[in-house]
This record gives sequence, C-alpha cells and structure tokens, in this order.
Amino acid sequence: MKIEQKDIDKIRGLIKKETGIDIDPRKDYFLKARIEKRILATGCDSVRAYIHILMFEKDVEFQELVEEVTINETYFFRDFPQLQGFAELALEDYCKAKRAKNDYNLKLWSAACSTGAEPYTLMIILSEMLDDFDQWSIEIVASDIDRKVLRKARMGTYNNRALKDVPPSYKEIYFSELGENRWKVIPSLKRNIVFEELNLVDRRIMRKKRGFDFIFCRNVLIYFDEKTVKQIVGNFYDSLKPDGYLFLGSSESVTRASSAYRIERKGGTIFYKK
Repeated sequence: MKIEQKDIDKIRGLIKKETGIDIDPRKDYFLKARIEKRILATGCDSVRAYIHILMFEKDVEFQELVEEVTINETYFFRDFPQLQGFAELALEDYCKAKRAKNDYNLKLWSAACSTGAEPYTLMIILSEMLDDFDQWSIEIVASDIDRKVLRKARMGTYNNRALKDVPPSYKEIYFSELGENRWKVIPSLKRNIVFEELNLVDRRIMRKKRGFDFIFCRNVLIYFDEKTVKQIVGNFYDSLKPDGYLFLGSSESVTRASSAYRIERKGGTIFYKK
C-alpha cells in the first residue's frame, strides 16, 4: 500500500492538533513506518480508511498510533548532576522553610514519566535526603500520555540497563532481584506515587493540577513547537506553589517561553522558581 506525502502530512497534523507533539518532517521515514504498522494492525484496505479511523475513533486507534511515535527512553538517576542539585540544594532549603511553618506536606509531579524511572528515583532521593522522612506527607503524581508505559511503570520492573546509574547501596536497599536481568522496586517506593494518563496540552485537565512544590518535565518540551511550549510552561507555573520549582532537561529552557519564572543558578544547576 502506497503512503503518499500528503497522507503523512495529514496524520502529522492530527497528532500535533491533539497532543501538541510536533514531529519533524525530517523523521518522515520514522512516522511512515509507524503508520504502516498500524494500518496492518487495523486491517484497513487504504490510507484514507485509516485516516478516517484516526479522526473518528481517537480513544482507540489514535492512542495506539501516539504510543507508537512517542519515544520512551528512560533510566534511573538520569542527569545525575541535576538530581544532585535538587537533592542537596533546592530540596534542603525548601523543606527547611516548610518545617519553619510546620508544613510537612510535599507534592511533586513527574510529567511525562514514561516507564516510571523518574518518579521512583524521586522517591529514593526523598527517602535518603529527608532525615525526618516519616513525618512528611508525600505525594508524587506521575503522568504520561502513553498508556502502555504507564502499565509498565505501575509494575515497577526493570532491566539492568535502566538501573545502570543507580548507586550500588541504593540498588541493594530499594530493589529486589528477580533474576534474568530483572529487578523490581520495593513496595514502599510505590506507596506515595499516583500514576495517571495525561495529555499536557489538555487545558481542562491542566487547570486541575495545582499545589505542586516541585515539577519535573525533563527532555519533553523539545518535541513541541514554541507556541505549545509557552502554553505548557505557563500551565506549570499556575500548577506550582509560590517558591515552587520547575526542572527541565539540560537542553531545555523557559527563557523564550515565559518571563514569569525566577531563574537561579546553584552549584552548576539551573533552577526555575515561581
């Protein structure tokens, strides 16, 4: 079955409209291969028939295609220097201020959490860094648009590659070895994490996300155009508590997208504060 350029452009436009994900035309070979795979899976006899399904059966097939084109590479303690800055600088100062107000509530958001390595990493950091950990009421919201990776995240089972940057002492404490290159996070790491499906460009849902102390959205904004980045970054600002922090990927910045954040540099780490 021949897929013409106009078909690829049409489907790219649908994906961008519904999710904000802006697939670079230079990756048309990648998108075309995923489209061909889904046409075969649905049994459509033409590209036109498949596009009709995408437009009118979004809850099923559209979601399947989105999951095919999203990249979900993740591993524990990714970008360790930034996490170190969060743990030793931002978290310490922030929690000191909260203790002074007798406020022992912490709410974090791992946006685009993929298979769960990031939210579990955050739980490990909190467990290790808060000497009075048991006094805190902690909630981590871990969201992603991809239902398949969320199912994996809830299972909490990983291979050696995902754990390659986990310090040996942490690996011994927070993971159970299943054998055959498989590890599982201990139950206590799951206790404070809520996994949920979420589209970052869904304005209705984003308006409900409020009261966060820390938001992590790393290596995600690079997949959106400038207008969508401004929308997402603005929504994150509204979601944060005063003095709350937003963490982005090392190649990402809010500078062009928003002037509302205060930018601080500590120990080689860039912090975006409300």
